[in-house]
Amino acid sequence: MIFHSVNFLVFFAIVFSLYHFFLKEKTKWQNVLLLVASYVFYAWANWKILPLLGVTTVIFYFLGIAISEAKTEKRGQLYTTLGILFAVGVLLYFKYFNFFISSFGALFENFGLQTNLHTFKILLPIGVSFYTFRLLSYIIDIRQDIFKPTRNIVTFATYVAFFPCILSGPIDRPATFIPQLQNRRTFNYSIAIDGLRQILWGLFKKMLVADYCAIYVHHVFDGNIYVQTASTLIFALFLLTVQIYADFSGYSDMAIGIAKLLGFRVTKNFDFPFFAQNIADFWRKWHISFTSWLTDYIFMPLSFTWRKLGKWGMIMAIIVNFVICGLWHGDNWTFVLWGFYHGLLFIPLIMSGAMFKKNKILTYQWGFPKPKVLLNIMLTFGLIMVGNIFFRADSVNHAIEYFVNIFDKSVLSVPWRINSDYLIPMLFIIVMFTVEWFQRQKEHGLDLSGIRSHFLKFTIYGALIAMLFLYCRNTDNPFIYFQF
Repeated sequence: MIFHSVNFLVFFAIVFSLYHFFLKEKTKWQNVLLLVASYVFYAWANWKILPLLGVTTVIFYFLGIAISEAKTEKRGQLYTTLGILFAVGVLLYFKYFNFFISSFGALFENFGLQTNLHTFKILLPIGVSFYTFRLLSYIIDIRQDIFKPTRNIVTFATYVAFFPCILSGPIDRPATFIPQLQNRRTFNYSIAIDGLRQILWGLFKKMLVADYCAIYVHHVFDGNIYVQTASTLIFALFLLTVQIYADFSGYSDMAIGIAKLLGFRVTKNFDFPFFAQNIADFWRKWHISFTSWLTDYIFMPLSFTWRKLGKWGMIMAIIVNFVICGLWHGDNWTFVLWGFYHGLLFIPLIMSGAMFKKNKILTYQWGFPKPKVLLNIMLTFGLIMVGNIFFRADSVNHAIEYFVNIFDKSVLSVPWRINSDYLIPMLFIIVMFTVEWFQRQKEHGLDLSGIRSHFLKFTIYGALIAMLFLYCRNTDNPFIYFQF
């Protein structure tokens, strides 16, 4: 059940009506409704994966209490370690079991050794990477005395399975989300309207930018790259980068907007990352809830452990951090190399001491960036594009072949199928970048709180809705991050 489907519209209309009209200000029963709705939403994808969510939720509910009530430091650490091992074990089994088997098999065969290792048809639970990280942060924060465990299992289970965020995030921390479940929630007109605006902007990015980019990207990446010109490969890489952003940030906008309609403030997941001036700034703005999770629970502990190594210790920590980031995305060596590549990009920033420096966006009076700023933005975007070859390629060989074929004399030719058919899609991309550039200080692209004219506001809303009705071709395309 995807957000931009009729099924979800009917589902949410029922939940919204019950939540705000029949259960108004009844926090306990609102949470029960949200939990039931979340499990129905999750089971809609595949009911067979529901038991895993339920079992892990119960286990971590009791683990949280056990860690909090542990009478000795050693016992508290033991419970925390068991919880971490269990969560990581779930991920390793469902996401990486076949990956490790095939990798070891290939390694042995390279040495001339025959093995009887076989892969299995393991069902990958949708959203397991996202709710597992919620569970991990819950017990770790309790262990570090950042958060006290909740005794209400409905509240805890709703935090884990909250349906707007369970499939692709954002990954909220317990200290920011669980208190919202415990407080009274009433319908807020201004917040609800802003939620609808954010949903509309998310729909625009997903259905009119990402889905159109996907058509071109699929043809090039899934076809024979040797028959494609270098200019076509580069253009497809540009569209791929735009597609990933528009698809994932579009989902996040919709998830956050839906949460607002229910009275919740969900973690902001994207802060206009394509206007970053270096790779560190990009990752501060990209998939923020996940990046901050890795920073707090992986990078910071490692950098502290290796602090005596100085800058080299920080480099080792950042590379390990991003290799884990790559592995989190999927069971393919391409994701490992993608993460390793991004880790390497941090080395010049660490060595120069510019890793934590935030560059201001300097503009002319009419809003356009100054040359140095524009150059930095374009260079950062180009580095991200190169990395996305590994993100999208089917194999390491496929990625290498794609990269090598970019450096061909045909780079000066006109890319495949660049004609009037792509005039409208390119216009959508220009609209997205233009709107987000001038809205980069706002919470989201359609935050029109600074505009007083209601006529202008409704003209913008109407134009976006009209474009969705006129140019939307397919409402069944899944979100890219569902596979992670």
